Amino acid sequence: MAELPTTRLPLSLPGFEHVKRGWHEAYGAYSARLNPGEYYVTKNDEAIYTTLGSCISACIRDRTNGIGGMNHFMLPASAEEGSWKAAGLGSATRYGNFAMEHLINEILKNGGSRQNLEVKLFGGGRIIANMTDVGLRNISFARDYIETEGLRISSEDVGDVFPRMVVYFPLSGKVKVKRLRSLHNNVIVEQETQYLQTIEKKPVSGDIELF
Repeated sequence: MAELPTTRLPLSLPGFEHVKRGWHEAYGAYSARLNPGEYYVTKNDEAIYTTLGSCISACIRDRTNGIGGMNHFMLPASAEEGSWKAAGLGSATRYGNFAMEHLINEILKNGGSRQNLEVKLFGGGRIIANMTDVGLRNISFARDYIETEGLRISSEDVGDVFPRMVVYFPLSGKVKVKRLRSLHNNVIVEQETQYLQTIEKKPVSGDIELF
């Protein structure tokens, strides 16, 4: 018989009520599920999970008190090649900047300390055929951003040609990564293609809200 939760669904932090959460038997924990363009931060003993193709997820936490979260983002397909720093804060990089900035700031706002931040990076697989390697650009952007912010990546599983299921437990810092077979690619490609079309159509302005 599957183990049942002994506590109720923990309250989410303000601003994250829209994120889908529930008890996940396989993880033995309440879990938040992220779609492309979302992020989630928690103080509770819960998991955060998502499926990644070309997209990137940064898993960041304060290693001393366990406050942490995960994002799920992709640069627009029209993004310029090369470092995000060369392109500035235009449409080529704004989405990635917001994804990282919002995640870090929310952790700090809820009691995290910058000097205690632990960063892990996942995704960026080349699973969309007939497209420039957006996964590689996402990886390059994330690495450059983290370095520029004075942070360090403690571990990563990025690149290659397969999608990934990523499960993150901020309180402990543990991450479970499952590399998925190609039979899952069609669903993930369709999801990411729709996401790309959405962000390509959104206007880029100083007060753009992505999450």
